[in-house]
Amino acid sequence: MSVAITARDLARRFGAKWAVAGIDLDVPRAQIYGFLGPNGSGKSTTIRMLCGLLVPTRGTVTVLGHPAPKESEVVRRKLGYMTQRFSLWEDLTVRENLEFMCRVYGLGRAAIRERIADRMRRYDLEGIAAQRAGTLSGGQRQRLALGAATLHDPELLLLDEPTNAVDPQSRRDFWESLFELVGRGTTILVSTHYMDEAERCHRLAILDAGRVAAEGEPKDLARDIDAVVVEIGEIDFAAARRSLAGVGAVRSIAQLGNRLRVLLPHGTAEPARLIRAALADGNPGARVELVGASLEDVFVAATRLRGEAARPERAA
Repeated sequence: MSVAITARDLARRFGAKWAVAGIDLDVPRAQIYGFLGPNGSGKSTTIRMLCGLLVPTRGTVTVLGHPAPKESEVVRRKLGYMTQRFSLWEDLTVRENLEFMCRVYGLGRAAIRERIADRMRRYDLEGIAAQRAGTLSGGQRQRLALGAATLHDPELLLLDEPTNAVDPQSRRDFWESLFELVGRGTTILVSTHYMDEAERCHRLAILDAGRVAAEGEPKDLARDIDAVVVEIGEIDFAAARRSLAGVGAVRSIAQLGNRLRVLLPHGTAEPARLIRAALADGNPGARVELVGASLEDVFVAATRLRGEAARPERAA
């Protein structure tokens, strides 16, 4: 497997707080690699270290064969970066923004004309070329930002929660554009807190408290979850919650429509029988069954359940 990014014991401290507390990464080339995690988990800080905007407190990083931050300037010419917030110029038009970014990337006149025409067509910007960026909708801004970030045909694209405040259809279209880029050989690292987006990634790292809590292909993470998932239906929900609150093995309860989803530690003996016994008085007719894990279950097991153990205030 050819690797675009390698990080070992990567860490960053701000004052007494470790935003990233020592992570190892191997990001394959020509794939979409996802960071999934809550706010404050270290996603943005990690991305900023990978692209050279932050110097690690410790650890090593190699990006596209170049050590960072030592050769960050070389790396920056080979990558595109979309931040959480719209970072282009709101008082310039769509075309003017693209023209300016072409000059920043050092493209010649012929390349500028060709690249802008291509990005206008590819990201459906032709009809809004003369519109000021500050007046665009969320989806339009997103397409413009992606077009600008790819004008120099980067080998690596870093996307920091790029679909915030974007409607579902625009998010879907955006991801189709990402897979088109991967088909051309681009490596993409994207951070998100949307489960449906995380499921689209070829590989995924779940970050929690500045560490990698789980890593792998989404389907493998669901298969190898360190928990047992029990689904309960046909119940009085309030009574069921009261009954389950007294079961020491229950670690998480979530309602999905007309059913409850319960997580218990891996290795729990006869989990379905345990849940039926707990519900016997208030919900004797409850339907209880073991089910496969979803990515949300994986996320809860990797973060909340592991979080029961005391977390160190600082990295060793």
